[in-house]
Amino acid sequence: MSTYYRPEKYPASDVPCTDEVLPVVIAGAGPVGMAVALGLARRGVPVTLLEAADQVSFGSRAICVSRHSLEVAHRLGFGERLEKIVLPWVGGRSFHRDTEVLRFAMPYAAHAVRPPMVNVSQSELEQVMVEAIEDQPLISLYWGAEVVACGQDDEEVRLDVSTAAGTRRLRARWVVAADGGRSRLRSLLGLRMTGTSYEGSYVIADIHWPSALPAERLVWFDAPSNPGSTIIMHRQPRDIWRIDYQVDAAADAEAETEERRIRDRITRHLEWLDNDVPWTLEWHGFYRAHALALPDFAHGRVVFAGDAAHLVPIFGVRGLNSGMEDAETLAWQLAAVVHGSADAELLEAYSAERHDAWQQNVANAGKSTMIMSPGGHGYRMTRDAVLVLAERRPEFAGLLNPRQSSATHAHRSPLTWPTEPGVSGLLPGDPLEDRRVRVLAESGVRVSSLSAERGSGFTVLAAGVNAERAEQVAWWAERLATELAPEPVRAVVAPAAGTAVTPTGELRVLDDPDGDLATALGSRAGEVFVIRPDGLVLCRVTDPGRLADIVGHLVAGTRRSGRPSTVPPQPVEVDDRERNWLALSSALDEVGADDREGFLTRLALLLGEHRGELFEEAIAGARLSGRAP
Repeated sequence: MSTYYRPEKYPASDVPCTDEVLPVVIAGAGPVGMAVALGLARRGVPVTLLEAADQVSFGSRAICVSRHSLEVAHRLGFGERLEKIVLPWVGGRSFHRDTEVLRFAMPYAAHAVRPPMVNVSQSELEQVMVEAIEDQPLISLYWGAEVVACGQDDEEVRLDVSTAAGTRRLRARWVVAADGGRSRLRSLLGLRMTGTSYEGSYVIADIHWPSALPAERLVWFDAPSNPGSTIIMHRQPRDIWRIDYQVDAAADAEAETEERRIRDRITRHLEWLDNDVPWTLEWHGFYRAHALALPDFAHGRVVFAGDAAHLVPIFGVRGLNSGMEDAETLAWQLAAVVHGSADAELLEAYSAERHDAWQQNVANAGKSTMIMSPGGHGYRMTRDAVLVLAERRPEFAGLLNPRQSSATHAHRSPLTWPTEPGVSGLLPGDPLEDRRVRVLAESGVRVSSLSAERGSGFTVLAAGVNAERAEQVAWWAERLATELAPEPVRAVVAPAAGTAVTPTGELRVLDDPDGDLATALGSRAGEVFVIRPDGLVLCRVTDPGRLADIVGHLVAGTRRSGRPSTVPPQPVEVDDRERNWLALSSALDEVGADDREGFLTRLALLLGEHRGELFEEAIAGARLSGRAP
């Protein structure tokens, strides 16, 4: 019998009529909308949450949750519930036809607190979040409540909401649009996303299949079971498998998602895997890859987050995970604006840094998409060539790397405070990696994590410090708590070996005699790091006296005079093989079909001029790799 999770429907809610101007209304109770709601409520902001549907989403949809998103879940209060039902990855394998061309293990350092990536269906994630919301008295969640009209001025937003009892008018100081890729609010405001839509189309399906295969990412290019198609398989909890398979870009979505056709495709693949275990089709959908975004995520008093603000291709699993980042950043910044501890311009900073994060995700997801679902003829030629080469030349397998989602940086954010030239280690704008730590307490030493000890607010962090500096860190944390109230501020120090520091109040003292934390941070003597609530480094300074100026610029949401307009990003590592692949693919697209053979011949002759005797060896290798299987 299937153990597939099937959500129950919720009774439609009658949104109350009121003349009160609500602090915040959120449209959309998907993972992003609920995460924003939980983040605001934990900061004392009442939230009205509207969902057009009458249940959490059905089907796996987004299934891969990153380590960073698990950290966000803990800071929002539902991490423990979520981790009880997830299935950690162990790695992945990719095949060209029936030959393995890539194998990788998920990196898991000794100090890591959580697995790098876990699988769980979006419907189960949403149910856990709904249960957390039900425990939160400051959140009012209304099902069957769809926004049908929106207007705003400098003071408020007016929403007309369709409910089972009729249309209701709501007034709000701020509205968060988290209503998904087909955002109604985006349409009502006349906004359009721009970017790239890719040719690749995929049918996605969940099956109940009690298989003994491990929790790996399995990919077949030109699968023998479905020639010409790419097939992806992910194991989920409850013996559910997510299967994605590519169909022709011009395929009719309605025809391709007929159950008979889906069952036929999956049956052929499972039989090719020598499967004799019965399986059932539980859910299916259709997907096309997009890399689109609004130019700005803040429009007056309406702020966009998640798929309502931006779309990224599924490859590398960045959609849900980037949306959770949006939610955590927006929650603390919007709460500061609502409480009056920051200017409304802070939301422009949210827009700037999360749009930049979308560009970071697209840069990586775009490369993965050009491997998984190449668009132009040039990219198809080079992808197929890489697959053939990788069978005998493992060094080319790196181009098939799925480039899994990782936390984005905020190097170019207007909030990020630059360091002096030449500083290395953890830089302003970087995400702070969570790690296992030992904490001094009255009862002795206990094991914890850096994320748990720093809490869900701001953190003043210092490692390898003497007792005097530790006292200064605690004093500055208290001062910042006054200036940033009601956002909490906690001090965390790791004293130098042989230095005694007593934990007091909001001062957490780590037992780190070997200086592991200082090494991980790249910390200089006496240096202080300020960590934002979303885990990003705001600044690192050796003179804590500068913190007052830094906080002044933070709450204003603007760059201070005399500072550079941008913080130079760390260079993106692109090896020669990847650079060559991208350049050749693009060139093949540009030269046109009638000159591709001539172009490749001219290129080969030019390369021969530079490579000498290696050229004949390369020709022999290319001829061997190009032989029919």
